[in-house]
Amino acid sequence: MGTEIERKFLLADDGWRSAGGSGKLYRQGYLSTAVERNVRVRIIGDKGFLTVKGRAAGITRLEFEYEIPLADASRMLDELCFKPLIEKTRHLIEHSGLTWEVDEFAGDNAGLVVAEVELESEDQEIELPAWVGEQVTDDPRYLNSNLVEKPFTTW
Repeated sequence: MGTEIERKFLLADDGWRSAGGSGKLYRQGYLSTAVERNVRVRIIGDKGFLTVKGRAAGITRLEFEYEIPLADASRMLDELCFKPLIEKTRHLIEHSGLTWEVDEFAGDNAGLVVAEVELESEDQEIELPAWVGEQVTDDPRYLNSNLVEKPFTTW
């Protein structure tokens, strides 16, 4: 059984750009955005993935991810997923023993940049990089599944 424990933050400044390498393009969409479960289709480079996530309890939720054929992922994104799709570039940045994922959104969510960090436990203490700002873990507007229904550019 997979579990995701994650905290999400806005960025205080662009200092992260000098800390991380080049990013990877992500294209993703949702087959279900129900609060109880969401089902995501994602393409990263030349690989497709199907992910099922459960309802969050605190900052923890069930997460199951499976690689699927690229052609299947592409067709699901084009023909089955809610629109608009999520388009973003993900930058991985190491800081104090943790990998931070900085997502720079494009398309209907252009202008939004968030940082996420996955943890081993909900009470794990972390050292925030200087470029990390306000925590938005509990703000549902920043969930990718909600950015499909209400894109950042419409706020």
